[in-house]
Parts: sequence; structure tokens; C-alpha cells
Amino acid sequence: MAVQAPIGTMTRSQTQRRRRIVQTAAALAVRGGVEAMQMRSVAERAGVALGTLYRYFPSKMDLVVAVVTEELDLLEGGIVRRPPTADSPSGRAVDVLLRATRGLMREPELADALVRSLIMAEVKIELDVRISDLVWRVATGNLEGADTTDEAGEDEAEAGTDVDRDSTGYVLVGALTSVWIFELVEILKGRRDVDEVERRLQAAAERLLSSF
Repeated sequence: MAVQAPIGTMTRSQTQRRRRIVQTAAALAVRGGVEAMQMRSVAERAGVALGTLYRYFPSKMDLVVAVVTEELDLLEGGIVRRPPTADSPSGRAVDVLLRATRGLMREPELADALVRSLIMAEVKIELDVRISDLVWRVATGNLEGADTTDEAGEDEAEAGTDVDRDSTGYVLVGALTSVWIFELVEILKGRRDVDEVERRLQAAAERLLSSF
């Protein structure tokens, strides 16, 4: 069984190769959805052996997660550059969640595959933790630690962030993130549009974050 190498242990050339693979997979997904992300096609277009690809990504779902993770990296960078300007913590939190929704919905097939993986626990991904951390920082006005992944893919600020995941406030933010994930599923099922999700998130955020 292939085992995915920890990103932080990779050399610069390995990191660059991994990034090329992810970018190739994303480009294929844009043109043909998740079905187009066949492992052999990704390997050929990225210029790597199929066995090399499997060393980086043991399964197709691992590759899907990597593509979506890049979207999350872009989201965090965008939040740092253009922080939400709403006066209330709930308004800022909803801004973050809507940006995440729109980013994921640019490639709904990838978003659908990711949500399925979360439900089925096919791969280890802490989407809820990453989003909750970001929402907590924005809601509390503490963006330090966001968007700190260096070129080698190592999270330099992981140990130094001020996110208190045991606090009541963080638990409430986590509850809001859970609502968001459910609403994301409803969008993918065609039961909601983004405008309706925005209204529902605002209502939930105003209640859950009223003590911030």
C-alpha cells in the first residue's frame, strides 16, 4: 500500500514536483471534472512516472483533497490581503464562509468529491478545522497565523497560533462551520442556492456568535 509522504519532509525539488502534479490535476478537473483526473493522465501530463504519482498521492481522493486544499490556501491568502469589513463578528464570519463556498463551487464536482470523502472518511482532511480556525481568527480580529505556509509546504506558525480550540468561543465557531458544511451539501444536491445559504448562515452566525 502506498503511503503519502509528509509534505514537511520533502526536498525543494519534490515539493515542486508535487505542486506540478496538483496543478495538472486541477487543470484536468477544470476541463472535464473529477472523471478527467485519471491517475495515468495526470502522471503523463505532469511528466512523472505513475509509480511516482502514487508515492505522492496514494489514491485519487488524496489528489482531489490536494487540489481543494490549494483553494483553501488561496482563500486564506485572500482573507489576509482583504479582511472582511463587517462591523460584527457574525458578519465577518459569514463573509469568510461565503468566500469559501464560492471558491469550492467554482469546481462543484471537486467539492462534491471532497464532501463525500468527509462523510465516508476515505481520507484524512481537516477541512472543518482549517475553516473553523480561519473563521475564529476573523471573528476575533486575530489574523496572525493565517496564510503562513512556506514554499516548502511547512506550516511555520502551527505551534504559535493563538487559536484556543478548547474555548467556548471556538466551539461555537465549530458549530457554525458544521452548519456551513451541511449547507454546502444542500447546494451540491440542488436544494439551496448561494443567496439562500447566505441568509441561513447569517441567522445561525448571529445566534451562535452573539457573545463575541
